[in-house]
Amino acid sequence: MRLLRGWFTIPLWKRVVAGLLIGIALGLLWPAGAAAIRLVGDLFVRLIKMLVVPVVLVTIAAGISSLGDPRRLGSIGGRTVGWFAFTTLLAVSIGMTFGLVLRPGEGIALAGIAPHVLGPPVSPADQLLGIVPTNIVDALAKGDMLAIIFVAILLGVGSVVSGDAGKPVVALLQSAAAVLLQIVRIVMEATPFGVLALIAGAVAGGGMAVFVNVGWLALCVVLASLVQMFLVHALLIVAVARLPVARFFRGIVDALAVAFSTASSSATLPVALRVAQDNLGIARPIASTVLPLGASIGKDGTAMYVGLLGQFALQALGIVPDAGMLSIMLLTGALAAFGTAPVPSASLFMLAAMLSAVGVGAEQTALVVGLVLPFDRLLDMTRTVPSASANLTVATLVARAEHGLDEARYRGTSPA
Repeated sequence: MRLLRGWFTIPLWKRVVAGLLIGIALGLLWPAGAAAIRLVGDLFVRLIKMLVVPVVLVTIAAGISSLGDPRRLGSIGGRTVGWFAFTTLLAVSIGMTFGLVLRPGEGIALAGIAPHVLGPPVSPADQLLGIVPTNIVDALAKGDMLAIIFVAILLGVGSVVSGDAGKPVVALLQSAAAVLLQIVRIVMEATPFGVLALIAGAVAGGGMAVFVNVGWLALCVVLASLVQMFLVHALLIVAVARLPVARFFRGIVDALAVAFSTASSSATLPVALRVAQDNLGIARPIASTVLPLGASIGKDGTAMYVGLLGQFALQALGIVPDAGMLSIMLLTGALAAFGTAPVPSASLFMLAAMLSAVGVGAEQTALVVGLVLPFDRLLDMTRTVPSASANLTVATLVARAEHGLDEARYRGTSPA
């Protein structure tokens, strides 16, 4: 028991790194041993596959239902959701663009998996019709992600607009989301062993060359995060809010530092509230409405990462996407980012939703997850920074539009 307690006192990311190192050594020194523990990797794959559908359905519906009464939120809520939707779509586009241009997954060998063969092309009309399921239970059983996301949106919106009558459903969704998050945490405890088995198989099949691609992926995450912040967010501050951008980034640096160190939008919220009011001059009612909402749905970093990782996965699997696939990935990635659960590496679960929507199976997705997961802590820290920047950007835009911004304080010409 003492040994077991000691195991759980070690941070999960350190255990995952240990599993990674052991897997590398096993794959290099004893390839037959890597084949012997394949069952462990297969079980980990099945655990991920088991969770994808309920996580996507419940977290997206719960995220929308958490918006509360739209009549109470009024114009502040409408502007907030609109701006977050806009920046999220741009973030997915930027991530996909970096993936398509730099091609970090090209040439990677995933445990000897052959290139994935896609089925016959589906016409745009059939794709559109497929979003609306004729049988919800059948869509859930088949893992039809576009249909599941559509149902989740309807469920969330319906529970919100129902007012008092919908409150029990809202409470149920929030409770179910909390339970699912605990299940995800339990499953994540198996990650070190799953990573060990999957990485051992990948190294045994493809050697150390697989990690060159992970380095390219990390570079893409950094570059895409910088573009999202210093191009998209900066342009919004200058062109829409008509405010000096240098002052904006100086004012939010404390929040960005906390976002990087904690890799959590929720943990960044108290600091974001302080800098929004003290440094940016945003009125308290607006800051206290926009920023908590942004901690739930303002996931620019996650959206960018899901878009980028989707292209990484397709390249690793030998799939060349067409315009229709890219459009579906853009839409699915944005919706999935809105509903991403506030747990470490939750975006990797949403990757399965995006790839499933374009015909990639959960088994292939899990191989990509197994490769990336050991490095995901540092990547998670990096991509949380543009999410924090997006929250404060949207808060500034809404405050400017609602006449709730003290420009003198923003510019540093009045006492705090």
